[in-house]
Amino acid sequence: MDIKKNVETVTDEIQKACERSGREFSEVTVIAVTKYVSIERAQEAVNAGIIHLGENRAEGLQEKYNSIGPKAKWHFIGSLQSRKVKNVIDTITTIHSLDRLSLAKEIHKRAKQKISCFVQVNVSGEESKHGLPPDEVLTFIERLSDYDNIVVEGLMTMAPHIEDEERLRTTFRKLRELKEEVEQKNWAHAPCHGLSMGMSNDFQIAIEEGATHVRIGSKLVGREDQ
Repeated sequence: MDIKKNVETVTDEIQKACERSGREFSEVTVIAVTKYVSIERAQEAVNAGIIHLGENRAEGLQEKYNSIGPKAKWHFIGSLQSRKVKNVIDTITTIHSLDRLSLAKEIHKRAKQKISCFVQVNVSGEESKHGLPPDEVLTFIERLSDYDNIVVEGLMTMAPHIEDEERLRTTFRKLRELKEEVEQKNWAHAPCHGLSMGMSNDFQIAIEEGATHVRIGSKLVGREDQ
């Protein structure tokens, strides 16, 4: 797999999506999802210029961090068990899956400095997905003011894995509207300017709808059996 070529292709697609929506390329952060690939392939992504890597298991993150280290900025993008916060908190820059107060309490307890978090929202309402229902988000974020080490950078969602473009747009649009509601509160602990949404199959649509962070796995680094 030619990861450098993949990076060029994805970069071009992001640029075009930004042009279509009147946005700047610099507004979008690309996170290479490396959870299904080897340390070597994750390193290839870094060598190709991708500095943001996303992992969804504490063990996988630690293995790759031990090899690649702070050359990359590490994002935890999966559901995080409270008991495993201590295993990742010193290596990650951002958590994309904050969805309960017990997790917030543990992050606050273990963090040595403020940590950026995205609140995960289950916009689609699918039972298989984690995240808060949209109507609980404002109350939840307001309560996060009790935890000084948490800064709510934005909201995160996973859209249904479908080809229905209008349904995808509706999902992303609802998250953007919810983000704007949070922004209007002007909470010091929750500037909430970010939108972590969009993956390999739908990141262009997500960008057109306002995504600031896209999580791209197969289209960048492929997928290997582990």
